[in-house]
Amino acid sequence: MNDMANQNFANGASGASPSANSAHVDETDNSRLPIGVVLEISGSGSQIALDLPRLNECMEDDDPSIQLAGQVGSQIKIRVGNAWLLASVRDQRKDRRSESGIIAHIDFLGEGSEEKLTGRINGFKRGVTRYPVPGAMVYPASTQDLEQIYASDGRANITIGKVFPTKDIRAGLYIDAMLGKHFALLGSTGTGKSTSASLILHRICEAAPNGHIVMIDPHGEYSAAFRQTGQILDVSNLQMPYWLMNFEEHCEVLLSGSGDERQTDSDILAKCLLAARAKNRLAETMGKITVDSPIPYLLSDLSNIIQDQMGKLDKATSSAPFMRIKGKLDEMKADPRYQFMFSGMLVGDTMADFISKVFRMPGDGKPISIIDVSGVPSDITSTVVAVLSRLVFDFAIWGREESTRPILLVCEEAHRYVPSEKNADGSSVGKILSRIAKEGRKYGISLGLITQRPSDLAEGVLSQCGTIISMRLNNERDQAFVRAAMPEGARGFLDSIPALRNRECIVCGEGVAIPIRVTFDNLEEHKRPASEDPSFVELWNGSGGEEERVERTVLRWRSQG
Repeated sequence: MNDMANQNFANGASGASPSANSAHVDETDNSRLPIGVVLEISGSGSQIALDLPRLNECMEDDDPSIQLAGQVGSQIKIRVGNAWLLASVRDQRKDRRSESGIIAHIDFLGEGSEEKLTGRINGFKRGVTRYPVPGAMVYPASTQDLEQIYASDGRANITIGKVFPTKDIRAGLYIDAMLGKHFALLGSTGTGKSTSASLILHRICEAAPNGHIVMIDPHGEYSAAFRQTGQILDVSNLQMPYWLMNFEEHCEVLLSGSGDERQTDSDILAKCLLAARAKNRLAETMGKITVDSPIPYLLSDLSNIIQDQMGKLDKATSSAPFMRIKGKLDEMKADPRYQFMFSGMLVGDTMADFISKVFRMPGDGKPISIIDVSGVPSDITSTVVAVLSRLVFDFAIWGREESTRPILLVCEEAHRYVPSEKNADGSSVGKILSRIAKEGRKYGISLGLITQRPSDLAEGVLSQCGTIISMRLNNERDQAFVRAAMPEGARGFLDSIPALRNRECIVCGEGVAIPIRVTFDNLEEHKRPASEDPSFVELWNGSGGEEERVERTVLRWRSQG
């Protein structure tokens, strides 16, 4: 510290505080003794000087919050008039000019009034209206201070764990603020991401038993977690009608060419698909329809129309495009793997029933539907997710005249469906999820993205998430990507992301009052997803029944079921 800072700190430590309330300082209360002094001020943060002997004294305090005073990621407070300014310590370095001095940068979080008797923080609010001046005293934030800061302000909230490093302060998420502006849950494999996602969704379901939640589950992990409280849909009972696809999605499924060849096939398919939809009586009552209108049609009608159009060709025109489309269509009809979608039994007008089942309207006590797409053939998985996502968006748009029924769409392994530009393949699912991220909240759609590779997400999608819940990220590129998406005040927390333990996270954004580090609650066994890693040693020490196991696996493999 420089000489003036040393003098100011000495005055503060000896009890010469600017506040009359601290004239009689309890020297056993470390929260009322300064640990440093402000050196420089900027708009979003400050540089402070900390005194090492005082920090060592704080480490012996009974209060776990005071024990961490001045450490990276901890909270400190600065007196500004008759109020307190709360800040987070971003970094530290040794002060070369002082044997016992430490220089640290802090990020401002918010401010609160001072309780007259205790001198602690009261009535905390995010943001800064009055800044301290160089020379202002820096104090440790106590657990009682943090209780005031993290206390609910009355808005609907769910609790997910404990605020680090306290033992009993509950960490809450404001539901409306978190869902109203989307959220993202990030974390490397093995950090407890799936269990934490289940915990958050279970808490939301408990708080809103008549909610409408749709979760895309690509690995079949979450069926076990929501078997009692949710509707589980997979290839055995999803029964998603093929005619719900729009024209772009039809092209993804039925066309395989590229360039001019694909454009030719696309023009033919558009003409034939519109004619097939027009044959339905429903189309007659609707008047004018488009190729995207969700009007049921028979697969046989589409096949016959393609055949008829091919028969009308003159000798100079090639029939190859018609044969390609018809061949693909016949292949889909005959393949048992596609029966959940391309079955002749799905031609009826079941659109309202399908939407009610998937969107949980009514919920019948099960507000969440888990869409297990692990059994869907890989070549159409993205299209199936695109159809479900687009139905959510279109339902919200065309339902604007009705009373709003918000829908939460949760997408696990989000980087698979909303990839960055370098990995983008132009698929419809990336377009619709990007659109939901940008426009969904206007129509009452909330998007929850869960991913282990945030750097592989489409540029800008993560920044559309108002609340970011980040668990440990091991990859430096992922860390940098998250750092760019998080607000300035969370810098000190961001630096601790690589050092987080399993089932710990940093939460910042609209869903919390200020950025916090949280230790997640333990989740009951029957509410956990089936995502535990196998024990190689345990499984490799067992023997017996291998031949039968191989035969059963081969049978299922061959029958594709």
